[in-house]
Amino acid sequence: MSMEAPVDDRELIRNCQQGDRASFDMLVGRHYALAYHIAYRMLSDHDLACDATQSAFVRAYKALPRFRSRASFSTWLYRIVTNVCLDQLRQRQHAAESLTLVNDDDQGGYEEREMADNSDDPADASEQKARQRVVRDALDRLGIEHKQVLVMYDLSGLSYEEIAGALGVPLGTVKSRLNRARHALKEELAAHMELFR
Repeated sequence: MSMEAPVDDRELIRNCQQGDRASFDMLVGRHYALAYHIAYRMLSDHDLACDATQSAFVRAYKALPRFRSRASFSTWLYRIVTNVCLDQLRQRQHAAESLTLVNDDDQGGYEEREMADNSDDPADASEQKARQRVVRDALDRLGIEHKQVLVMYDLSGLSYEEIAGALGVPLGTVKSRLNRARHALKEELAAHMELFR
């Protein structure tokens, strides 16, 4: 019994450009998880990340007729996801001047959705939760350029080349930003090093 080779992204894109919606659905299925992961790490909120991921795919679908394969579809999509997240972060920053932030301890808050207790020891689970909160807060205090490269490289596993393509910057810029971002994150975490021993 022969097995068909999987259709590559370029062929799916050609099909989409000829009006085949099912091919776009296949692209979404292939790339949704990583696109969401990038959005979630940048926005630190499940609902916002879902919205950003959906918006990114809508933008990609509308722009697909103009896609010319100079970069891979994934690199192009990650750039769109990053831009959507940047738009949301700017809106949140603007809105934050007039809104009161919700306390993490409120019922149904962010913590309950994000964390799964995989430990039998409540002390271990509590410590893990504290570590994750400290890292998330430290990431949120970084400048957006630093946060972007940390999320894309260390948390999402993209290569230097993919990040350079997604951000539209030279490879050397990605490497230097990542180096500065790691130093900045280390400084942000310095007061909490007891949680990471």
